Formats: sequence, structure tokens, C-alpha cells
Amino acid sequence: MNNLIIGIAGGTGSGKTTIAKALQEKLSKSDSLIIKQDSYYKDLSHIPYKERISQNFDHPNSLDIELLVNHIERLKNKKNISAPDYDFTKHIRRQKKISCKPKKIILVEGIFAIFFSSLRKLYTFNVFLDIPPDIRLIRRINRDMNNRDRSIKSVTKQYLDTVRPMHNQFVEPSKNYADIIIDNDKSIESIIEALMLKIKSVSL
Repeated sequence: MNNLIIGIAGGTGSGKTTIAKALQEKLSKSDSLIIKQDSYYKDLSHIPYKERISQNFDHPNSLDIELLVNHIERLKNKKNISAPDYDFTKHIRRQKKISCKPKKIILVEGIFAIFFSSLRKLYTFNVFLDIPPDIRLIRRINRDMNNRDRSIKSVTKQYLDTVRPMHNQFVEPSKNYADIIIDNDKSIESIIEALMLKIKSVSL
């Protein structure tokens, strides 16, 4: 049987990583692999730091989409990959790469996970997490301040300058490509149950 590849998209702070990890736990790590779109930001080591931090990281062009597509194609063809490891404080790729082996089920998560047609054609089905903006903003502030050494001023400025307008222009419209749209009123348990049912239905 061919491996299943699932795209999990949604705005910043919508819970993509949380859902992907919970689904992986349900599936077992021996049978599943998570590919994070965030690992595939373009390396900006060739430009000064002050210029790096002013880049628009919420535009589709900020991603090395060709590399991501290539890696998913390799995994689909049962080949290993060396995924990039992105440093979000310096906005560069670390020298050390992450070795990944192909698994039965591959979960690709990120804000643009189902935006690109070159990715969608590789997926078995697409998921979009449709979460209210205020909840997503609170989650993003907590994440960036706690995990990425950001100040609340810089997080809110980025949200207003690029995150919100790019979400409205690119991320929200990609919901039209989703096979499953998940609303905010669902518990994680019910979401995972629904996704497991979908996985079983396409595995038959």
C-alpha cells in the first residue's frame, strides 16, 4: 500500500502542530512522520541580521517550496531525506540537518501546507483548522515570547504588518482546498477521532 500524506493547514496559532502531534501519538511514531513547513523557510544567512528580521515571513515566497516538494516526493518514493533545521532567532538554517525515514503516514503541517498545488497533488487529503483570529493571536504571542525569544511589541507589530494581511490574502482562501474543515468548538479528542475515521476510509 502507498503511504498516506495528509496536509494540515490553518492560520498562525490554529493548533496545527498540536493536532499533528496528537494524531501521530494515536497512529504511533513508528508508523507516522511529521514534516513541519516552518523548517523550510529560506536560509537568510547571506544578508545582514537587520535585513533578515524585516523580511515578510508570512508570504508564500518566504518558503523554499521546491525543496519541500522534493522531500515529500522522496518520502513518497520510500527514500530518506535530510530536512533543514531552521533557527527562528537568527533566521538561518542550522548546519545540522534532521534525518527522516519514510513512514506509512506523513503529516505535513504549516500555514501554507495546502496552498501550493505542487504540494496538494502529493496529498491523500487536506485538513484546515478554522480558528477565530483572537484565539490564534493569543496563542502566537505565547509561543513567540516563550519559544522564540520575542517581545510582545515585536510579535504584535509583525501580526499587524504581515501576519494578518497575509492570512487574509493567502491562508484563508486555501481553506477552499480542504477536504476536512475543523472548527473551534471541537475538542482535540473529537478532532483526532474524525481524522482517524478519514484515514481508515482512504486506507480501505
